[in-house]
Amino acid sequence: MDIAERLAHLLERLDRSAVPVGADQYRSVVMHLVHEFADVESGPALGQLLDRYPAAAELYENVNYAHAGLCRTSLDVSLAAEMQARDVLARAMRRAGDADHRGATDVQG
Repeated sequence: MDIAERLAHLLERLDRSAVPVGADQYRSVVMHLVHEFADVESGPALGQLLDRYPAAAELYENVNYAHAGLCRTSLDVSLAAEMQARDVLARAMRRAGDADHRGATDVQG
C-alpha cells in the first residue's frame, strides 16, 4: 500500500499543479497507480487512501466502473452528472437536426 499511497500523492500533486505537466509524465503515474490498484486489497486502508487523494479516487472509480459503476461518487453528484450529460446530448442532437434541416432547405432552394 506504501507505493500506491506515494503514487496517489504524486497524482494529486500533478492534478493540482499550477504549472503544465507533461502528458507522458502524467500517463506514467496513472499507469503505475492502476497497476498498484490491481494488487491492493479492498478494505478500510484503501478507502482511507482514496478519501485522502481525490484524483486517485476518481482514477480508481474509472478503472472499476465496469464492475461497480460510480461506487465512490455520491448519488447526488452522479445524478447531476448524468442529467448534465443528457442535456448536452439533447442539445447536440437538436443542433445536428437543425443542420440537416438547413442543408435540405439549401438543396431544395
